[in-house]
Amino acid sequence: MADKYNITLSELTELMENRAMDGKNRIEEKYGGISKIVDLLKSDATDGLDANNTADLENRVEAFGRNFIPPKPPKSFFVLMWEAAQDVTLIILVVAAVISIVLGLTVENDPETGWIEGAAILISVVLVIVVTAGNDWSKERQFRSLQNKLDDDATISVIRNSESVKIFTKDILVGDILQLGYGDILPADGIYLTGNDLSIDESTLTGETDHIKKSVEKDPMLLSGTSVMEGSCKMIVTAVGPNSQAGIIVQLIEGRDEDEDESDDDQKPGDEEEGRQMVNGTGKHKPVKPANKKEKSVLQGKLTRLAIQIGYFGTVAAVLTILVLIIKFCVSKFMFGEHQCKLTAGEGNNATVEWVHSVHEEGHCNNTLLTDGGSVEWTIYKGWQSEYIKELLEFFIIGVTVLVVAVPEGLPLAVTISLAYSVRKMMRDNNLVRHLDACETMGNATAICSDKTGTLTTNRMSVVQSFFMGKLVKHVPSRDMLTPGVVDLFSNSVSVNSSYSSNVIKSEEPGQLPKHLGNKTECALLQFVGELGEDYEAIRKQNTEESFYKVYTFNSKRKCMATVLKTESGFRIFVKGAAEVVLGRCDHIIGEDGGSVALTAKTYDRLVEEIIESMANDALRTICVAYKDVTEEPDWDDEDGTLKNLTCISIVGIEDPVRPEVPDAIVSCQNAGVTIRMVTGDNLITARSIARKCGILTTEQDGGNILEGKTFHKLVHDDNGAFNQDKFDLVWPSLRVLARSSPSDKYVLVTGIINSKLSKNREVVAVTGDGTNDAPALKAADVGFAMGIAGTDVAKNASDIILTDDNFTSIVKACMWGRNVYDSISKFLQFQLTVNVVAVCLCFIGSCAHGASPLRAVPMLWVNLIMDTFASLALATEPPTADLLNRKPYGRTKPLISRTMLKNIIGHSVYQMVVMLVILFYGDTLFKLDKASYEDKDKPTVHGTILFNAFVWMQIFNEVNSRKCHGERNVIKGIFNNYIFVGVILGTSLAQVILIQFGGYAFSTTGLNWYQWLICVAIGAGELIWGQVVATVPKTIIPSGMRLGTQPFTQEEATQARMLWMRSLKRVQHQIRVANAFKRAGHERHRRLSLLAEDGEGGRKMSANFKKNSNNNSTDHISDTKVVDSDV
Repeated sequence: MADKYNITLSELTELMENRAMDGKNRIEEKYGGISKIVDLLKSDATDGLDANNTADLENRVEAFGRNFIPPKPPKSFFVLMWEAAQDVTLIILVVAAVISIVLGLTVENDPETGWIEGAAILISVVLVIVVTAGNDWSKERQFRSLQNKLDDDATISVIRNSESVKIFTKDILVGDILQLGYGDILPADGIYLTGNDLSIDESTLTGETDHIKKSVEKDPMLLSGTSVMEGSCKMIVTAVGPNSQAGIIVQLIEGRDEDEDESDDDQKPGDEEEGRQMVNGTGKHKPVKPANKKEKSVLQGKLTRLAIQIGYFGTVAAVLTILVLIIKFCVSKFMFGEHQCKLTAGEGNNATVEWVHSVHEEGHCNNTLLTDGGSVEWTIYKGWQSEYIKELLEFFIIGVTVLVVAVPEGLPLAVTISLAYSVRKMMRDNNLVRHLDACETMGNATAICSDKTGTLTTNRMSVVQSFFMGKLVKHVPSRDMLTPGVVDLFSNSVSVNSSYSSNVIKSEEPGQLPKHLGNKTECALLQFVGELGEDYEAIRKQNTEESFYKVYTFNSKRKCMATVLKTESGFRIFVKGAAEVVLGRCDHIIGEDGGSVALTAKTYDRLVEEIIESMANDALRTICVAYKDVTEEPDWDDEDGTLKNLTCISIVGIEDPVRPEVPDAIVSCQNAGVTIRMVTGDNLITARSIARKCGILTTEQDGGNILEGKTFHKLVHDDNGAFNQDKFDLVWPSLRVLARSSPSDKYVLVTGIINSKLSKNREVVAVTGDGTNDAPALKAADVGFAMGIAGTDVAKNASDIILTDDNFTSIVKACMWGRNVYDSISKFLQFQLTVNVVAVCLCFIGSCAHGASPLRAVPMLWVNLIMDTFASLALATEPPTADLLNRKPYGRTKPLISRTMLKNIIGHSVYQMVVMLVILFYGDTLFKLDKASYEDKDKPTVHGTILFNAFVWMQIFNEVNSRKCHGERNVIKGIFNNYIFVGVILGTSLAQVILIQFGGYAFSTTGLNWYQWLICVAIGAGELIWGQVVATVPKTIIPSGMRLGTQPFTQEEATQARMLWMRSLKRVQHQIRVANAFKRAGHERHRRLSLLAEDGEGGRKMSANFKKNSNNNSTDHISDTKVVDSDV
């Protein structure tokens, strides 16, 4: 289809590789000018493409492509499973499982059941692989879903059928005429047609931080991914999607060797999307100088410190366990000079037994008298035996098990689930979270610096007061009140001197308000023109943008906008902007008769006091409209000289009502310990009035609570113009409103508060922004909120969260969700650390008493599954409540494990440990078990099953207790609002019943009767009663010095901790299975020998050996028997 157009795709691609004057010269030399390229592409610089000509649109897609770069195809689930299976620990587990199965089928006495344990390990490995792959697949899908939403929401203004319309950036075609304005990110390559004062930031592509002036004469080349920093323009699209400059970069990035990508462990999933986002219109705007990374989030920092502290605790417990076992082993083997050896003599049932205590120094027992009168001689070696290595290795494995049990390996999963759940729910509350850590950081916010327009107010502006011809009118003036010349002058000034992308669209439904597109202030003025009986669209058709001679675009420094038209007698300059700024440039004003009269100083002061301040006191934004006629062309670069000696046409007051829900939201923030500061461009009087309506200022507050930008700048800078933190610290604590502020003032305010040392805890600052120049403040803040409706693309991509409704109440909801994330993690920690403390203590005591953990390997897998996945899912998905806003922020130094939580952990650990030790040592008596049931270690026992069952039921009921972590007594309140929690509790309970009754040998369990079940469940339910007892104990019983997860850490510690957090912990759940597999392997030989020793044939062989007085054989059997006895 390229032959339908007179220029090819390759020619356009080659053209856009030229820069600045090279591009201009190439266009002139090869194509004869920009207008010729428009003709070659069969487009129209004024009317744009024909939207009704679908055949032409389709041809353009075929010839030049779409403005979309398809993402790399996601990895299939089986590929993710294969990658998960590459983990070394899982490979070791598989090898151990295979060996276990082979031994079970060949060496075991009962091959029918000997393979079960190895098969159970393999099933566990498969489960781990599936879960890991599932998590990776889910994260990839969520990321792509978020990215697709950002892509789908990106729009741009184009001209089609002579009208300005908004289309999705992915629908842009080569030949389209784009209308670019302040803050836009270019979604495609193109060539400058017409515009005003256009400055582009090309740092994303070229690395140059200086803004580049664009024009037909100097540099008409516009590149995708760059940002409009000032001015506006029209451009014709010449390259889209993979053929644009940003698209070419994306293809180069995606063409890299995959191994190189995978070797970068720190690469974020979003990094590879960045170039694609440039094309799709959602790319990051990055300065070439990397900004300082934001400080580690509050929760992340505390979790890092807690992980280190728990690691220390686990290491101490593991080392202590190993030392106790080794000491016990050495004492029993080497220190005492006697060995209790069980001897058997006689034949069959006539065998008799006697204990031998007589041991000579050289280690020989001679001529021992037996009860049947016979005698036997053998040798016992007191020195080192090679089989002792197995026992010492087993001690080490037990220690590793203790260490692994101590580490809360489910914590990263809980954090991920909580954040992912909250982010998904926050979408419904109009918060589009771009950075996950911003979610929980917002829960610790202590200050919010908010814009006024659209955030605190409705952003539905209308002119409610106006000053014309010496009269103040508080309604729309009738035509007979104004002369035709004044109406014409005002209508032309407003219609021409505003962005042509600002439009008022009449509603198709009767009684509905018109729809405002573009700048809301300009829309209010345009609607006022219509109410005066004029048609702004007709005026614009008579004065197209191409006819503009010069435009001074609005910025925060000018506080006004000016448009210059060429007339027969010279030039006419239309100016509008902040009332006090524009009126200060006027020396004439339209008088009562419609003619121009001199504006004296006295008249100026009266207008300021009676008109501007009067409107401002009514919380109105004041705009002055003026003009100037000149006969000779001035020096347009002399802006101050050009924009002076103006004639004031009118002063209007624009109302932007406070959102009705904002005052209550601000009260909620203040009750939550969050200080609200309003940062606005309005004058001081208007800002004060709005702040009082919102509740930011009380009637009594004033003075230092509200400052203008200029005053603020002088107060916080020294004589040399350098920022002074000490001077700033004298200002910010009482400051509530910053009026007539610039983006640089907002940046200074945010960074100054963050860096201040006045507060005991470092302030956590959130800020809102909608303009391109707000990007530095958005990046510097702990949490940056961009306006989804009024915000520019640059502001959105500098932010952490996008407010899709531009409403302040959504910020309050974000604060509530952030606190809920923090509390959810605290609840999970309270639950899991209780389990960990009990498990470590039980493992330590059981190992020291019996040489092995009372809880076997496969049941421990189930306990870990409860702690890791199910508890994470249940406790991390608790919905937020309004009570979260009734307390102060936690702050950066308050411990993650509070004294109340520590009291709960210790209290419930005591209950569980007492129960477990009673069952462990007195279970046979309590449950009326015979001795064989207690001591049989070769098959699942009733005693071991009861121990395991009671332990799990205590965790299930303590999970209910853990729903509250601030000392609340009613732990059931709101439980049915979380269906996930209820489902997890019921599902876990049902699975536990099935596992106990039908798990059998694979899960080291045996069925229980109704009485045993009743006791186990009752023990678990006792956790609820015990929880009330613990709640009665005051938290002051815990010393204030017992603090976990609070101390600041050095950068080196942070780096080490990050490695621990991101790499080590996620593998711990695999390592515990490895440790248990080795442990079970260590028992294999002992168990087989025990089976042989108790077998009747084995007993007869031992008797025969004794009779033969074979020292070697006797020594071997006694040595083996002693190993079994020491285990018992």
